[in-house]
Amino acid sequence: MNFTESLRIALRALLSNKMRAVLTMLGIVIGVGAVIALMSIGKGLENFITQSFQGMGSNLLFVFPGSLEGSSGSNRRPELTMGDYEAIADPFLVSGVIGVAPELSSRADVVIGKQDIRTDIAGVTPEYLTIRNLTVAEGEFISESDVNARSRVAVLGSAVYEKLFDEGDYPIGQTIKINRIPFRIIGLMEEKGGSAFGSADNIIYVPLTTAQTRLFPWWRSRRGEPLLSTMYVQVADESLMDDVSEQIAELLRQRHRITFRDEDDFTIISQTDIVSVFGDITGMVTVYLGLIAGISLLVGGIGIMNIMLVSVTERTREIGIRKAVGAKRRDILAQFLVEAMVLSVIGGSVGISLGFVGSRLLANLFEEMVPVVTADVVIISFSISAAVGLLFGIYPAYRAAKLNPIDALRYE
Repeated sequence: MNFTESLRIALRALLSNKMRAVLTMLGIVIGVGAVIALMSIGKGLENFITQSFQGMGSNLLFVFPGSLEGSSGSNRRPELTMGDYEAIADPFLVSGVIGVAPELSSRADVVIGKQDIRTDIAGVTPEYLTIRNLTVAEGEFISESDVNARSRVAVLGSAVYEKLFDEGDYPIGQTIKINRIPFRIIGLMEEKGGSAFGSADNIIYVPLTTAQTRLFPWWRSRRGEPLLSTMYVQVADESLMDDVSEQIAELLRQRHRITFRDEDDFTIISQTDIVSVFGDITGMVTVYLGLIAGISLLVGGIGIMNIMLVSVTERTREIGIRKAVGAKRRDILAQFLVEAMVLSVIGGSVGISLGFVGSRLLANLFEEMVPVVTADVVIISFSISAAVGLLFGIYPAYRAAKLNPIDALRYE
């Protein structure tokens, strides 16, 4: 008996018990749909994180005070100073750097009229705009003259504007109070969206010197030098990232008088490192989501085995008659395997459609992260559903194939 004949018999058997066949396929449908929908969330999360870090700028090194591994082995508090910034920005000391953006960030109370919020304040320099790949929507950004004069001017992130002003209000020229100190608004940033480190839209930008002297004067080193919370170093080419990182590390070790026995009291991370780490994490999340959803496929496979065993029992006399007229064991085996495969393949096909619909519904729940359905996820899900049908159909098919034709004909 050829495959076409086995397929025809399988379809006829399934159509004779439509409701039972539909309920049996339901487990596979839900399993495949869940795998595609949940893995689309994982893929969307991977893309969101990658795009977030790419949107922060290109070829960036992030320099932080302190060690990610905890204590540096020294009793000194980890510090990153303005002197460190000036040294790194010196092309004679560190080559391959095209820009350095220092930042002093902290939280503060912001008031205008009756509106009162607490948000992030970032003291920055003009280089911050280009290095961090930001865009001004209205007005202007912090200038060099603002930094030199320690001006009380501010540039609002889009989310901060929405919290402080009514829709349609023009903020440029108005005055807000940050920690009770008046600041004139000179600019409004274009919406950037969220990132893995939080939203850049929830920040108010002020001149770095103003933040150091007026807003957060307690951020001082042991020698009274203004401190920084972060430095963003833009490298000329991606191929130079490791070399520049080593130069900066050596320079900071010298400036901080760190001996070869002591751990660094600073951390240097590249965009590539961060994307790689988060990529590994989101990749594991995607796999775990797929495994969780795959449990539904296992349940669906058990349902197929159960129904196929029932089918073998119901059609015992039919099997006996087929064997009596010349059907071989492999013919009976193929017949029931094809029937189990048809159940899983049809269920898998319907599940793929359900997965696409589910991913579209999930897309409406996320503003920033968009679930992504990729071809490999669809192929893997469909292949697993077919494999489940084959795997769980083997035992019922084998049981049917080994029936003794005489005993089968006597079965009532």
